[in-house]
Amino acid sequence: MADTGENSALFPVFILSIIALPLVPYTILKILRATSKKEKSIHCECSVCSRSGKYHESIFRRISKFSTCSNFTVLLLWVIVGFLVYSIKQSSREIEAFDPFSILGLEPGVSESVIKKAYRRLSIQYHPDKNPDPAANKYFVEYISKAYQALTDPVSRENFEKYGHPDGRQGFQMGIALPQFMLDFNGASSGILLIWILGGFVLLPMAFGVVYLSRASKYGGSYIRRETLATYFELVKPSLAPSKIMDVFIKAAEFMDIPVRRADDEPLQELFKLVKSELNLDGKNARQEQAKFWKQHPAIVKAELLIQAHLLRKADTFSSNLQQDYKHVLQLTPRLLEGLIKMATVPRTAKGHSWLRPAIGTVELSQCIIQAVPLSARKAGSGSSDGVASLLQLPHFSDAVITKIAKKVRTLQNLQDMTLQERAELLSDVAGLSAAEVQDVEKVLELMPRATIEVTCETEGEEGIQEGDIVTVQAWVALRRANGLIKALPHAPYYPFSKGENFWFLLADANSNDVWFSESIKFMDEAAAITTASAITEAKMEASGANMEEIAAAVKDAVAKVKSGCRLVLGKIQAPQAGTYNLNSHLMCDTWIGCDTKTNLKLKILKRIRAGSRGGHVAEGVQEENDVEDEDDIEEDEEGDQSEYSEDEDEDEDEDEDDEADKKNNTNRKGFANGSARRKGRK
Repeated sequence: MADTGENSALFPVFILSIIALPLVPYTILKILRATSKKEKSIHCECSVCSRSGKYHESIFRRISKFSTCSNFTVLLLWVIVGFLVYSIKQSSREIEAFDPFSILGLEPGVSESVIKKAYRRLSIQYHPDKNPDPAANKYFVEYISKAYQALTDPVSRENFEKYGHPDGRQGFQMGIALPQFMLDFNGASSGILLIWILGGFVLLPMAFGVVYLSRASKYGGSYIRRETLATYFELVKPSLAPSKIMDVFIKAAEFMDIPVRRADDEPLQELFKLVKSELNLDGKNARQEQAKFWKQHPAIVKAELLIQAHLLRKADTFSSNLQQDYKHVLQLTPRLLEGLIKMATVPRTAKGHSWLRPAIGTVELSQCIIQAVPLSARKAGSGSSDGVASLLQLPHFSDAVITKIAKKVRTLQNLQDMTLQERAELLSDVAGLSAAEVQDVEKVLELMPRATIEVTCETEGEEGIQEGDIVTVQAWVALRRANGLIKALPHAPYYPFSKGENFWFLLADANSNDVWFSESIKFMDEAAAITTASAITEAKMEASGANMEEIAAAVKDAVAKVKSGCRLVLGKIQAPQAGTYNLNSHLMCDTWIGCDTKTNLKLKILKRIRAGSRGGHVAEGVQEENDVEDEDDIEEDEEGDQSEYSEDEDEDEDEDEDDEADKKNNTNRKGFANGSARRKGRK
C-alpha cells in the first residue's frame, strides 16, 4: 500500500480527471457551436418591425445571452481545473521517484570520487552549518544525505542501478487517491471512507436522479406540463368552434404560475372594460356570464385579459408588473398552442381519426396572437373567409384604411393580384399612406409565403387501393415568396419574441369533421428536411425494385427539390370501406393570416378482392378500373370556405346530436382510393 502522503498528493489528479473527462469535450462542442457560421434567419425589414427592437441585439442583450447558467458553470469548472493544475504542479516534487544521481547533479555510472566532490559542493550550499535556512536544512537531510549514502554504499548503489531503488526490487504498490483526512479520522478510516463512497457515488447521483425524474414527470413533449396536455385532451371536443378555442387554451397549468397581486386589481378591471366585447359577454345573460368569468382562477383571468389586450394591440398601456406578466404569457404561447394542436389531432374515433374544427381553430388562434389581430376581425365578410384580419396584419393598415380601399380591395388576394404601380396609387392616393409606408407594405407582401401542394395516395406495390389496405399518403409542399427567400421570419412587430413559421398539413373530410392524417412542417431546418426526403425516397425506390443508379438519381432529385424550397410529408393510414371520399388537404401557417392553402381531393376505394386483407372483406368478381380524379380547377365554395368565426358564438351544439350526426356521416362514407391532387396556394 502506498503511503498516505503520496495518496493525498494524487487526490488532485483524481479530481482533475473526473472534471476534465466531461468538461473538455463539452467545452469544445460549445466553442464549435459558437464559432460555426450559422445561416441567419432573414426577418422583416419594414419600419414597424425595426421599431419593435426585437431583432436588434444591444450590448446588454448579448451579455445576457452569454451570462447563462450553463456558461457560468463551465467557466467555474475551468477555474477549478486551473487551480488543480497549479496544485499538482506544486506537489509534483513530493511524488517524484527517488533519483540520487539527479539530486547530486551527476550522470549515472560516475566514480565514487566524483560523487564525493559533488556531495562536498552541495554541503557547502545546503549544510545547516553553512545555510541557516530551514528549507535548505530539510533538503540536505532528506535528499542530499540520502543520495550520497545510496551511492557510496556498494550494495545500495548496485540495487539502484539494477532496480531503480537503493533498497532493491520493490513490490507493486497501490493507493487510494483521497486526502489524508478521509483515510485517518481517529482510527475510523474505513467508516469515513465508506461514508464518502456512499455519499459521492450512490446518494449524490440518486439525489440528482430523483430531482430530474420528478421534474421530467411533470412535463411531456415540447416542455409542456402533462397536466396541461391532459386538460387540453379533455376539453377539446369535435364540435368546438374556433371562437371557443381561447376558452380551452387559457386553461393551461403554466398560466397558474402567473403571480396575482392586489396592485393589479384596478389595472385588470380597466383591461376588462377594454376587451369586454372580445370576451363574448354581452349576450342576454351578460351579468351571469361576467360573474362566471370572474369566478375563474385569478391567474387564468389575468392571462386571458393580457392575451385579449395583446390582440387589440394595447400592450403599451400596461404597468411594469403587467408588462412582465404579459411577456411571460406570450413566451409560453407558441409551445402551448403546439401542444393544443397535437391534442386536437390525436386520433379519437374508432377509425383512428381526429377532429378538424378544433385543429383549424387552434391554428387560426395562433395566427391572431402572432399578428396581434382580434378574433372578431376574422368574421367572414366582404368576400373574404378571414374577414379583415388578413389585411390588419399589414403594416400601417387599420380599420379606417381598410374602409377607404374597400371599393377596390376586399381581400388580401385582391391586393396581391394588383401590379406594383396599382397598389402604390391605391395606397397613396386613396388610403393616404406615405411613400415610406407604401414601401413597408410592399416588403411585407414580398415576405408572405405562397404554397403549392402535390398530394398522392397509393397502396405500395399494388395497382389500386382496396378496403383494409395500408395507404401511403405522400405530399410535396413547395414554398415560394415574391422576394425569392425560403427561410424567413414573419412580419410580427407586436409579438415581442422571435417566432419562426410552422405549417400544419391536414388531410381531412370536412363533411364528417374527421382528420385522417396530420403532420407539422418546418421550412427553417433544411438539413433535417434533406435527411428525411433522402431516406423516404431511398426506401420507396428500394421497395419498387429499382437498381442503385435509379435510387441515386431519385435521391438526388429529392434533395434538389428540398433545396429549392420543397418539403416531403409521408404518412400511412388504413383504408376504410369501399366508396368515394371527397377529402381536403389543408396547409395552414401558424404565423400568417390568409396564407393557408386548401386542395380538394376526390379519391376512390374498391371492394376487397386481394387475399390477405387486414380486416377487409374478400369479394369475388373483376376489379373495376381505379379512377383517379385530379381537381386542379375546382371552383371554391365560398360558403364552405367561410371562417367559422362568423357563426353565432352563443350557439352551443348538443354533443349527443353531434355524435349521432358523426355516426351517420361515418355510415355514408365508404372508402378511400388511389389519387393525387395538385393545387397552388390560395389567399
